[in-house]
Formats: sequence, structure tokens, C-alpha cells
Amino acid sequence: MRSLIIVHREAALDREGLVRWLGSFSTVTGSVVIHEPIDRLGKRIRREIARVGLWRFMDVLAYRAYHALMRAPADREWEQRALERLRARFAGPLEVPELVVSSPNSPETEAFIRRRRPDLVVARCKTILKASIFSIPRLGTYVMHPGICPEYRNAHGCFWALAAGDAGNVGMTLLRIDDGVDTGPVFGYFKVTAEPARESHIVTAHRTVFDHLDEIRDRLLDIEAGRAAPIDTRGRRSAAWGQPWLSAYLRMRARERARVSPLTTRTDHT
Repeated sequence: MRSLIIVHREAALDREGLVRWLGSFSTVTGSVVIHEPIDRLGKRIRREIARVGLWRFMDVLAYRAYHALMRAPADREWEQRALERLRARFAGPLEVPELVVSSPNSPETEAFIRRRRPDLVVARCKTILKASIFSIPRLGTYVMHPGICPEYRNAHGCFWALAAGDAGNVGMTLLRIDDGVDTGPVFGYFKVTAEPARESHIVTAHRTVFDHLDEIRDRLLDIEAGRAAPIDTRGRRSAAWGQPWLSAYLRMRARERARVSPLTTRTDHT
């Protein structure tokens, strides 16, 4: 199987780690590396404000500030250790043609993918891909969505499952991209037991992928062999979620503390 991956420039776990993993069972024909211009952040901010309103956006910023101060250093250490484990496990040479682009929907991206002729593409990017991109490979383009679909579509599904008290649905969905937002055919769920007191939702989302690399490999090979059938998701609740809120995180942590605290023993006097 010929494969290709789309990644963000700063995502070393994907840019190197997943490329090494892909190379262990397929021929990696190329890597599209996204280096977004600074104005792309401004567009995302305006879109989020339009979606949730200014006050809720302040809630988003408050969580970002909390995460940067309290969780980000530990996240970076976890990611470095995970990358070192991947380097040790998949230690072969890493010689993959790269195309650096500002957008994965650019004409340069389309031309590059067509030249590299992958059978299957793995998209590890935040940008919604156009049909002119995701329809190129004969087996389709697949995302490892950090959330169980269709219940937790869009961004940060693991966070929102925990915030909703739905700990049994913290996981990743392997799905083939279609014209919707995380609405394509589902080919597998890969769940983890989250530990919000010990790890951030970023690490939890990483674990849904990196704790299941063997199973994901086998599912992709089943897709190539024609043995994999999509999971029927008809009739299930479907919802799109956005960026984490500090208020939702604080409620989640309060609920978790109440759950694990010892019950008060009442003594009846007669």
C-alpha cells in the first residue's frame, strides 16, 4: 500500500512519529507539511466568536491561559517521551519527500498528491479538506478524530465527552473524509480510560491514537484488502463541539472530586 500523510509543521509526533509508523507497514510516498500564516489564527478567532459569542470566547481564552500555565509543560514532556519511544520502535531511515504549504487545499498540494499517487492518505490537520484533495487516493483520505463520532464531532471531542460526564466515550474515531464535518464512514473506535487529574485533554487525545497504533494499522490494512466495513451510526445523536471552556473544565473537575471523595458515614443514635 502506498500512503501519504498531511501534518502540521510543529506537530513532531505526527511529522516524524506517525511517518515512521506508516513506513512500518506501507510505502510512504510523501508528506504534506502545513506552515500556516499568522493571519489564519485571526480567521479562526473571528469564526469562533461568531459561533459562540464574545463572552463564551472569553471562557475559551481563560481555559487556554490555564492550560498554558498548568498543563502545557507536562504535555511537552509527554510528547517528547512518546516520540522517543516511536523512534526506538520504528528505527528505520526516514526519507520521505515533503511539501511545505500554507494550506492543504492549495493547488500545489493537489499536484503533489497526484504525483505521489498514494492509495490512502492520513490527514492530521485542523483544516477541512476540499473534495479536490481528499478524493484523490483510491482508498480515500482518513482522519483520526479525537472524539467518538457522531456524538462528538468537530474539535476536542475527548474534552467534551469528559465535560458531559460521558467517560465511556472518550476515544478516537477512524473515519473516511466526506463533504461534511466528521460525518464520513466510520471504520473504528479506539477508546482510552481518561485520567483528567493526571493528564490534560491533549494527552488524552494523543493516547487515543498512540496507545492503539497496532490496531489502527490492522484496520487500515483491512481497508486496503477490502475486509473492512463501515460501522452503522444511523439513529445516534450527532453534535458538533468547539474549543474547551474553563467553566466546563471546572465543573468536570468538581464532579470528579465529588465522585472519588469518601462517603460520609452517618451514625444513628437510639
